[in-house]
Amino acid sequence: MKRSGKCNIVLRFALSDLYFILGRPTLPSEVGIIVCDINNSASLDEMAKQTTLVLNCVGPYRFFGEPVVKACIENRTSCIDISGEPQFLELMYWKYHEKAAEKGVYIIGSTGFDSIPADLGVIYTRNKMNGTLTAVESFLTINSGPEGLCIHDGTWKSAIYGFAAKNSLKKLRNASCLKPVPVIGQKLKKRWPISFCKELSTYTIPFWGSDTSVVRRTQRYLHEYLEEPPLKLTNKFQPKVGSRSSIWLCVVHTHFLLPLLLFSAEAGYAATPIAMVQAAMTLLNDVSDLPKGGGVFTPGAAFSRTRLIDRLNQHGIEFSVISSSEV
Repeated sequence: MKRSGKCNIVLRFALSDLYFILGRPTLPSEVGIIVCDINNSASLDEMAKQTTLVLNCVGPYRFFGEPVVKACIENRTSCIDISGEPQFLELMYWKYHEKAAEKGVYIIGSTGFDSIPADLGVIYTRNKMNGTLTAVESFLTINSGPEGLCIHDGTWKSAIYGFAAKNSLKKLRNASCLKPVPVIGQKLKKRWPISFCKELSTYTIPFWGSDTSVVRRTQRYLHEYLEEPPLKLTNKFQPKVGSRSSIWLCVVHTHFLLPLLLFSAEAGYAATPIAMVQAAMTLLNDVSDLPKGGGVFTPGAAFSRTRLIDRLNQHGIEFSVISSSEV
């Protein structure tokens, strides 16, 4: 999708690179390029009419996402994105879920590093339990490669505007008037903002990404529509480097939490295209296992009964069980 004149050039460059990777010298001439603009609804309609599924990677979604969602629904085209912006994701549900269901299309947000690993990870854990899973506490460890970590401009803007609009998100949630999900089982032990996890022998700080929001929405859907027991959720962020130092974490938490959050997003850039493409393949090929009729869904709500986890395992995103002794 075109945001400036440079976008078309970048796309052509990417296609020429793929020819070397795939060994397809004719690829640039085989793949068509559709130029569309979010400020031109007719161009978005023309794009949506020519496909079954749109993969939207253009953020921040609070600025560029809704026109694409609207065009896809109007033209009976499904759409997935890699948004990590709770306000956009939840707003799209309230504005377009019923209309998407009427049109029979699927609008699925956060199908990248935010939040496939967390959302599908909870479902994977539930499926591996011999009994009823009532609580989940998740941790994230970042391992940087030899080139270190970086911050992408789009990720930076998404996070900055997300923090600035936290009051708007609160108002949106209050206006939804959702009934509380029932609590079953024992409560999870509450952790301090900086706490020591004896199971992992390391200190942790909260992870302020969209994962918790997405997983909670999935669990509400599974409880209300599939009558599955709801989960209590806690989400923590566990840095790998220096995480055994509570003083270091205190400095990070008070002065550098936003950059650290962004670094974690950048660390997921290898996983994001894999997760998004496999989510797309699942949507196209496992239609009978998707929620009936279409609508706006989280990844877990859409793919809980599909083979997406198997597909991810086959393409480098591994879900596995580790015994307590190995932890």
